[in-house]
This record gives sequence, structure tokens and C-alpha cells, in this order.
Amino acid sequence: MEAFIKAISYFLPDTVVTNEQLAKEFPEWTVEKIANKVGIKERRIANRDTFSSDLAIAAANKLFSEHQIDPSEIDFVLLCTQSPDYFLPTTACIVQDKLGIPTSAGALDFNLGCSGYVYGLGLAKGLIGTGQAKNVLLITSETYSKFIHKMDKGNRTIFGDAAAATMVSTQGFAEIQGFSYGTDGKGASKLIVKKGGLRYPIEPEDINNTEQGDQHLFMNGSAIFNFTADRIPELIDNTLRVNDKNLDQIDLFIFHQANAFMLEHVRKKLDIPLEKFMLYMEKVGNTVSSTIPIAIKDAMDDLCIEQNQSILLAGFGVGYSWAGVVIQT
Repeated sequence: MEAFIKAISYFLPDTVVTNEQLAKEFPEWTVEKIANKVGIKERRIANRDTFSSDLAIAAANKLFSEHQIDPSEIDFVLLCTQSPDYFLPTTACIVQDKLGIPTSAGALDFNLGCSGYVYGLGLAKGLIGTGQAKNVLLITSETYSKFIHKMDKGNRTIFGDAAAATMVSTQGFAEIQGFSYGTDGKGASKLIVKKGGLRYPIEPEDINNTEQGDQHLFMNGSAIFNFTADRIPELIDNTLRVNDKNLDQIDLFIFHQANAFMLEHVRKKLDIPLEKFMLYMEKVGNTVSSTIPIAIKDAMDDLCIEQNQSILLAGFGVGYSWAGVVIQT
């Protein structure tokens, strides 16, 4: 059975952090330097009392209202997050209850970052293709800001909080076609929150420590850049091969919106025409697993996506993990 993306909506928290605000906190960086370095002018940040489930519920409710979707139609919830409300229960169960989705529906979390949306499409297609579900609610929701130390200017300029909700169904505007995946756990330490899990729990001395430590997000930017430059061209080649297409047959490329400098490097390396390459991070930042659905929704709103187009989606990052897929409108 075929699987389609039927509808997408997303939700952004109210608090806006601009480059002007960051430049005041870090006077050694100018507004222009921040914008030129990452291609981001502002990002949204969840407040202290807002968590991934809250953003997920808000995004799903927008999906329901904007696209006239009845929660009773949903028979599976997939929620991608690396900042869950609790170790247990799964955040997807909380979301199922709050959204009024039937108790006959399945629900699970999966822990992936920037490749998570493409992996989620693969999981949803599998559920539909095997007859286990007809309507899958795929949610990506992240509050990375809660992991970032207030003096970490590099990560604070890049990451924003957001959630996106996608309805994957037996019909819709874009058919989900062939996938390519990859994993290299050797890169686990390059983008990590080391403390907070069971292997390295938060210690009492960490709670009142104001210094940046292992309980905060660490990113080795140069290692992530090199990983992207090395692996993503291969991912694109494999995704094209699986779908029996060449580069010229793709009408639009939507990659994980990591930062503008990195994406421009990859675009040039792959020789993708600028007019076929989607960028949408200037006003939202790097929203981790939500960057691709947010970019798809923006492209749809701007009429950049039309009928009979082949669109290649590629997610890559923390793990290391990467995935690509072609969708056909």
C-alpha cells in the first residue's frame, strides 16, 4: 500500500531571541557576524514551563484545525524527540491522551535528532504499507534550548525550539518513495549531552554549578561539518539510485537546515542549482528534527512546491545518523 504526506503544520514558541539580543550578551560578536556565520537572524525559545509535549500538542492541534483533521481518524502516533518530558512514560502516550486520539491507536517515541523526520516518514510508511495503520500522526518536537548553557554563544546562535506535525496517510499531496539510511556511532561524542541519563547521572554538585559542564549540550562543530561534507554526497547518490533518478530529475532539494554556511558548502559540492535548493532557517533557527517539515510547509505556502515534482529530503546529524527519501507530488 502506498503512503503519502497528507498535511503539515508547525508550532513555534512565543519567545523570540534575535541576533541583536545575542550581540548585546556577547559583544565580541556583531549582528552581521552571527547572520553571516549561521544564516539565522532569530530563533524561538520555549519558556521555563513549556516542554516537548506542550509544543507537540500545539503543533498537532494546528494540524487538526488548519487541515480539518479529526483526531479520531488517527491510528498511530510517532513522536521524535531527544528532549522528552520524562524518562518514562513515553511522551507519545501523553500526547495521545491530551489530543483525544483513540485508545485503539499505537503510540511511541523515537530518539533521533536531525535525521529524525526522514526516519519517521520511513516508520510511518512501514506501518501503512503493512496494513497496521491508515493514518499516522508523525510529530517532531524539540526543546534543545534547555540543554544549552547561557554562555554557549555558538549553540545559542544556532538552535531554536519548535514542533511540527505531519499526517501520513493512504492519500495526500506527496507520495513517499524510496529511502536510504546510514549510521556511524563513532560520532556519538561529537554532539552530546553527556550527563542526565543513567550512565552519567546529574550529581548534586551539578545542580548549583553555574559553569558549562557535561549536563549541557556539547557540539564539536568542525567534526560535524566534516561528517556532513563527507557523508551527505554519498547519501544523496544512494537516495537517487534507490529511486532510479539522477540529480537533474529532482525539482527541489530540502536538507536538514543545520546552518547556511554548511548547507552552501554541500550544495556547491553536489553542484545543485541555487534555485532548486531550499533554505528556511532565518527566522526559526536550527529546530533539529523539525527543520525539514517546517521547510516543506514554508515551500508549500510560497508555492515553491507544485504538482508532478520530485523532492529529495535529507536529514543528517547527531548519532551520527543520516537518511534520505524522495517524495513525489
